[in-house]
Amino acid sequence: MLILRSSPTSPFGRKIKIAIAELGLDDRIEVLPADTNDPADSLRLQNPLGKVPTLVFEGGSTLFDSRVIAEYLDHLAGGGRLFPTGEARFGQLRLQALADGICDAGLLQVYEIRLRAPELRSTAWVENQAGKVARALASLETAPPTYDRPRIGEIALACALGYLDLRFDGAWRAEHPALVTWLAEFAARVPAFEATRFKG
Repeated sequence: MLILRSSPTSPFGRKIKIAIAELGLDDRIEVLPADTNDPADSLRLQNPLGKVPTLVFEGGSTLFDSRVIAEYLDHLAGGGRLFPTGEARFGQLRLQALADGICDAGLLQVYEIRLRAPELRSTAWVENQAGKVARALASLETAPPTYDRPRIGEIALACALGYLDLRFDGAWRAEHPALVTWLAEFAARVPAFEATRFKG
């Protein structure tokens, strides 16, 4: 049995949990919580970076970074399901990179506001990260991705939007009606999206 170390609020962990469900690997992978802030958590032995998600094999070896884990899971399920072949592959990789970038910029804003003392916070830093999110959403709003079945890019985007709902009270929704519709349709088509809803 493989073990996925993750946390309930990680958008990258959520991406992998949805991938597991979409690939039908639920019975082969156990999801266990990890506390990235706890020095005593075994996560730091499983992944020197102390980050989630981390995939642990029965022999103790590991894979980490959601992009690497997603590639492995697709391989485990026979290949070509989350990552298409040919030119289409690069479209999915680009969309995943854009969605992951939204998450990264959102996380950096949260860290700056939550973890840094008020007198040490950088408004310019927060605004710079917010600008990344705004530009990414604006580009996606003009042409939300279309798909027959969700692949890694669409899964990553749904998780990014879900993270913005969690940490920024869904403020993105007011100016992005096409993406709001897109996410609602994704949620209706992919039960694992609701099943992995962020908590916290």
